[in-house]
Amino acid sequence: MALKRMDNVGIVVEDLGGAIDFFRELGLALEGRATIEGEWAGRVTGLAGQRVEIAMMRTPDGHSRLELSRFLSPPVAADHRTAPVNALGYLRVMFAVDGIDETLEKLRNRGAQLVGEVVQYKDAYRLCYIRGPEGLLIGLAQELS
Repeated sequence: MALKRMDNVGIVVEDLGGAIDFFRELGLALEGRATIEGEWAGRVTGLAGQRVEIAMMRTPDGHSRLELSRFLSPPVAADHRTAPVNALGYLRVMFAVDGIDETLEKLRNRGAQLVGEVVQYKDAYRLCYIRGPEGLLIGLAQELS
């Protein structure tokens, strides 16, 4: 057995259209949308009777995907969107960008808010965290070469 790749990261949202628009603005492409339901789906997730709208977003290099999900049923069980960066469990996704300042300006027009500040790590990176749609924590990294 050998690991082939990481296929995608999943994020549950309330406003699927708004999340799609935000991640398109960041530079991801919408690969497709679908409604997932049926007995087979509940067997995979352990949620009998689930009905979920999903959108698959692809990074420009084609290597990574973000699966955005909006649960129609059962209802959402917990909300971790306002957890601080030192909370246990899955927390954020980070994207490499060409220009962090320009990216921040575009995303602020979509409601993004800077969590702390943009910092420079040595001569290697400029980094920041933002709260995106619905308070999702997103990291941005600009490599300095």
